[in-house]
Amino acid sequence: MDCPEKIIRIVESVKNENPCELEIRFKEPMSEHSTFKLGGLADCWIQPRGEGFPKFTAALLKAAKEQDVPVFILGGGANIVVSDEGIRGIVLYTGGWAGLKGKGGDRLEFRSGTGIDEAAKIAADAGLSGMEFLAGMPGSIGGAVYMNARSYGREISDALIETELIDGESFEILRLAANRNEFSYKKSPFQQSNMFILSAVFQLTKGDTKEIYSEMKKNRNDREEKGHYRFPSAGCVFKNNPLFGKSTGKIIDELGLKGMAVGAVQISPWHGNIIINKGGAKAIDIFNLVNETAAKVKSATGFDLETEILFIGSF
Repeated sequence: MDCPEKIIRIVESVKNENPCELEIRFKEPMSEHSTFKLGGLADCWIQPRGEGFPKFTAALLKAAKEQDVPVFILGGGANIVVSDEGIRGIVLYTGGWAGLKGKGGDRLEFRSGTGIDEAAKIAADAGLSGMEFLAGMPGSIGGAVYMNARSYGREISDALIETELIDGESFEILRLAANRNEFSYKKSPFQQSNMFILSAVFQLTKGDTKEIYSEMKKNRNDREEKGHYRFPSAGCVFKNNPLFGKSTGKIIDELGLKGMAVGAVQISPWHGNIIINKGGAKAIDIFNLVNETAAKVKSATGFDLETEILFIGSF
């Protein structure tokens, strides 16, 4: 796309009608905004902040659609591989809409840009249990709800009871009760809809703060031992499938694929389902290594692996 004048006109028009503190950058390297630390340039990167965020965002999404300008919603950048060619149009970063929005009893409502690990800490400080499995996980609340993030036998939908959304057709702000039946393993209804997640309400349970923090520490330590933090990565690359009889990481490990590399990208020596950027990697290398790994697993076992990470842009 590469037409900053058109984008500037859209943004200025929307801001005049919906005042909001705003940071805007052109030709922004997406390597600065993903846990893989790679990816090309975004035509335009925007970060709205403050209480005007919801109305500004709704108006921006509407105007961009009318002007045929694509908008990519960016949270913590934890589950994405951005193309080396970058992202066309607008990248709307939710980090300026973060923190606890409200609480009552055993319920906490988090803005979508809140870091997952930060949300777990806030819940622990309030003596509320149910988010310990998120400790040490990168990403944002909005992304976690969208992906129905899962770890250690629990998933976001176990505690999610309501979301505040921008409808992608009417661009109205609304609240919807969460229907547990619409969620499944790393799937949510938002993946099949055109909704922007503004906030999420969680039903938690009273617990002992020390015990909660102890569980969170155990989860962080486990992630560290698996090598999550040694090199830039996006956590697990492939989904697990109970029909396989074992975890995807174990399958990859048993096939001797740990350490397999393409360019500066490598299957982690510490965990078969993690791909790492050893420095200066290209997105296309991840794409090729993912496909090569899936092909080898298919050839050896007959299993079709499904990626958990999302490839964004042109590949």
